[in-house]
Amino acid sequence: MIGIIIILAVSWLILYVFERRSLLALGFLPVLIRAGQFLMGFLITGLLCAGVQYMEVLISSAEWKINIAAFPMLLEMFWWDFRSVLTEELVFRGAILFVLIRKFGASGALLLSAIAFGVYHWFSFGIFGNFMPMLVIFIGTGLMGYAWALAFYKTESIIMPLGLHLGWNFFYNSIFSNGPLGEGLILTEGGQAISDWYSLIGLLLVPVIVLLIVIYWMPKVQDNSIFSDREVSVPKIQQ
Repeated sequence: MIGIIIILAVSWLILYVFERRSLLALGFLPVLIRAGQFLMGFLITGLLCAGVQYMEVLISSAEWKINIAAFPMLLEMFWWDFRSVLTEELVFRGAILFVLIRKFGASGALLLSAIAFGVYHWFSFGIFGNFMPMLVIFIGTGLMGYAWALAFYKTESIIMPLGLHLGWNFFYNSIFSNGPLGEGLILTEGGQAISDWYSLIGLLLVPVIVLLIVIYWMPKVQDNSIFSDREVSVPKIQQ
């Protein structure tokens, strides 16, 4: 928690020095609208994660088992996921991205944020030096980072990307027991081993789906836009 407080303090300093703004520039208000955006983002990626996990169970002929012992720990696991996600959002979709968009325009700022997010995961996943894993992780997390950065730009708030990020992490780590926290709410039993290539669905297809949702479904703030003079070019799909 001390780390988050330090990051918030540094974020305030960056916003004040470069833009003469407070932390409210990151879009914490109005509360009801932001709460709705958070919940929407959380459900989108949470359901996507559940879908990927369900497909894996079907392919491997495994079974799900509810881990009753995890119920008392779910709140603590949620808090752990929330802290880690908030830390990453403040770094990659916070004050620095805000200033970069304002100073240099959205297109380059979003791309830089995505690249930094992809490179960061080389070290957080401990794969630095292994070319193929580095390439796959860079593409997957970079695409997801771009989607979340674009959500920040379009909503002018850190809250939607926070919800999108937390939805995936909480379901992946704590609901389906894939993360560093150990056994979560749902355990997978039995079944046959499946190809490692299946992991590409979660690593590559899901970020593409999230990006398409953000591009084509998420409306951009128009009135009194703080980024109105910094339009972003997003990829178009040929019909």
